[in-house]
Amino acid sequence: MTGWVLHVDLDQFIAAVEVLRRPELAGLPVVVGGDGDPAKRGVVATASYAAREHGVHSGLPLRTAARRSPDAVFLPVDRPVYEAASDEVMTALRELGYVVEVMGWDEAFIAVDSDDPEAVARQIQDRVWAATRLHSSVGIGSNRLQAKLATGFGKPAGIFRLTAQNWDDMLGGRPTDALWGIGRKTAQRLAALGVETVGDLAAADPAELAAAFGPATGPWLVQTARGIASAEVTAEPYRPRGHGRETTFQENITDWAAVREQIRRLAAQVSQDVAAEQRPAGRIVVKVRYAPFFTSTRGHALPAPTMDPAVIEAGALTALDRFTERGPVRLLGVRAEFAATD
Repeated sequence: MTGWVLHVDLDQFIAAVEVLRRPELAGLPVVVGGDGDPAKRGVVATASYAAREHGVHSGLPLRTAARRSPDAVFLPVDRPVYEAASDEVMTALRELGYVVEVMGWDEAFIAVDSDDPEAVARQIQDRVWAATRLHSSVGIGSNRLQAKLATGFGKPAGIFRLTAQNWDDMLGGRPTDALWGIGRKTAQRLAALGVETVGDLAAADPAELAAAFGPATGPWLVQTARGIASAEVTAEPYRPRGHGRETTFQENITDWAAVREQIRRLAAQVSQDVAAEQRPAGRIVVKVRYAPFFTSTRGHALPAPTMDPAVIEAGALTALDRFTERGPVRLLGVRAEFAATD
């Protein structure tokens, strides 16, 4: 018996849940975001595959989505419904008897000992479908990284195995931000060093990248490009790394005093979330999206982990003061990142 990590990802989860509520929407371009009014400011939370064919994707402004897919059906976000559907899926996975690590509403890692992981993946898909009528894709790997990336090759509603044997063929020529954990900014920094592809990064000298990215991050980047990662899967409940609140304004805010007042309001909401979680915050991050659509973030490490609303507010205002641009603001966000615990 061989140990495998399987990654289960529900296909177009939020849109699929909405179609279950409204079967007449099946096959149509469906866009979920904001309060469902594409004439207002807001961003896409998810889009059905039919909408994605028109270039609609998560994070896209609703107004842009409406221009790209004028016949799309726009729906408001309904968190309680999605949370309930997610709970049904995760319960169904646990009932199979495997160790299940929930990673969010629509994905989970599963530890499996099997000589036929594809058969287990089909069993998982069948169980999820029977319990919820939701389709899922399953990635198979020797570790979490491989399984996570494999899922993308299996979508939609498919199964894919990604291991050391086919890693280079599948990923070697792709840009570095195709890797889980490497974002656009890191990819740009790597490109400035002449590291353009996953293959380039896998062949890079860890010591050289340590000099550029730090003694921990540099070698980790190379390991990730080589497909090396942890295979540990734990059944402990999913614990978010932080809580955040944000708001989009229908009219731009040009008065920075008003911006500060909105940050205070958001910080108070985040403080309530932190108190409900009973986990102290160690860092506060403020997000500002300027008109028309440029987003920037600034963070502030708190003097000590805390749940004190006054300290969280002060941290948010300190982070806000690090923004030098005072242009019109269309969105603000405040996020508390939980302090690390042993």
